[in-house]
Amino acid sequence: MSQKIVVVGAVAAGPKSACRARRLLPEAEITLLDQDDLISYGGCGIPYFVSGDVADEKELRSTSFHMVRDSRFFHEAKGLNVLTLTRAVSIDRKEKLVHVENVKTGEKSKLPYDQLVLATGSRPNVIPIPGHDLNGVFTISSLHKAIAIKDLLAQGKVGKAVVIGGGAIGIEMAESLADLWGVETTIVEFMPQILPRIVDPTIASMVQQHLKENNVEVFTSEAAQKFEPDNDGWVRRVITNKRELECDLVVMAAGVRPRSELARDAGLEISPMGGIVVNQRMQTSDPSIYAAGDCVETFNLVTGKKAYAPMGSVANRQGRVVADNLAGIPSRFDGVVGSFIMKVFEICVGATGLSTEVARAEGYKAVNAMVVQSDRAHFFPTQALMFNNLIVDSSDKRVLGLQGFAKMGDGLLARINAAAGMIANRARIADFSNLELAYAPPFSTAVDVLNAAANTADNLVEGRLKIVSTEDFVDWMDGKTEHPDWIAVDLRHPKEAEPWAEAYPDKWMALVYDQVRANYQSLPGDKTLILICNAGTRSYEIQVFLRSKGLENTLVLPGGLNVIRRLGVSWWR
Repeated sequence: MSQKIVVVGAVAAGPKSACRARRLLPEAEITLLDQDDLISYGGCGIPYFVSGDVADEKELRSTSFHMVRDSRFFHEAKGLNVLTLTRAVSIDRKEKLVHVENVKTGEKSKLPYDQLVLATGSRPNVIPIPGHDLNGVFTISSLHKAIAIKDLLAQGKVGKAVVIGGGAIGIEMAESLADLWGVETTIVEFMPQILPRIVDPTIASMVQQHLKENNVEVFTSEAAQKFEPDNDGWVRRVITNKRELECDLVVMAAGVRPRSELARDAGLEISPMGGIVVNQRMQTSDPSIYAAGDCVETFNLVTGKKAYAPMGSVANRQGRVVADNLAGIPSRFDGVVGSFIMKVFEICVGATGLSTEVARAEGYKAVNAMVVQSDRAHFFPTQALMFNNLIVDSSDKRVLGLQGFAKMGDGLLARINAAAGMIANRARIADFSNLELAYAPPFSTAVDVLNAAANTADNLVEGRLKIVSTEDFVDWMDGKTEHPDWIAVDLRHPKEAEPWAEAYPDKWMALVYDQVRANYQSLPGDKTLILICNAGTRSYEIQVFLRSKGLENTLVLPGGLNVIRRLGVSWWR
């Protein structure tokens, strides 16, 4: 008798597990079902479909060899039984039956299984405020919603849009609306920064400024309170706790939660965060039932605690592990570090591991080292600055996370990926300092920015480098805080530094880098010297020199003015 495998859910983890199981178990009877008629699509590509970068929704459902992944494809090319527009209603674990119904006709039937795979995915969070169900209010929950949004844009019905949520999906959707379509777009984020708990405030501010430069307004520390309609029931205003925003479209991008009701009703163990609990073999509390993708709980490899990681890449890796175990091949999915990267107009931003805020909340003695350096040899014509922010535990020098901001390209992706593998293996600062990376001037520098970030982190942890936070420096320059004993010492070329000293005579002085050794005694001894250059490298070198002369009252501005000029501060000259 052939093995009967039923897979519920046909977007990412489901098709992956079903198709690999077919390759490993040619004689098995495998049924793939989904309540939708559009299956196996790249959900992470939805913003790029809305923007027009992906011209046709079928491209999100196509293979690399341009076959559409529809029911016919999975049946004829993959050898699966496929049931679309079919909802799994309940699971009879004792009899090993899945009760299903056709969503159009209501016809009910039963599917017997020897092993069952739940890949039920996630559902978007809907903000429970008045007007959340108005016409023109969308979540990014399916390809159908994306098609509806694009149709409105193509018909010229959207002039202003509000995106609720400044996470990755919210920012991607804001770009898709503003870039090609020219829609006046605003992001409203409840937390004090965009990309909350993912990147540190400085990098978040750099991204926010880049959005502003591309005509996307961002309001943080602000909550939507209601959506107001016109006479036809179409959304026309977003009311927050601080303002009214006119709009023709609202996109709610406030995160997702596991779709685990089917598992819960079947008596399977569910975590407090709502995810299906699985072991490292992706088995649920019932050994005959596996689960994978956005519906499951996983482990964070940095903290060792339970985590939720709703990403297509994770779902596909988990789906393969499920299939292996269905076929009797012992395979494990140990967890995630938590890695992401995204395009934001002309730049990209990415992260892996923990942010400083999250690391400290988890009990680590976390510090962060910001480094700014060319992404390839400084003399190579296409070089551009890359910003890396390494988060480490000062107590044992373990690396906890890496964040980056760079010109759009693959350079940042390479560093994030390298760091993700190292962090998963509990690497320390020295491991990053000595990490071997391929080098040639068109691709990198001889001392890679990732190595440099680790070297800076080591100097910071060992007390050789003393810094002032970017936030504290900006607040001082803005006049939000008083530090009468501070003065900025600008080490750049006089043509760069002297206009600043003239504009801010009570806060700024110029002393060029190569003249400090001869003229250090001219520095005020009664003030804390904030050493400033473009990137921070010269500042650290001068800090070491001044310390050798008995001057301990110095602080380095990390990343220097290369960071400051990307924050959109009012006093930037």
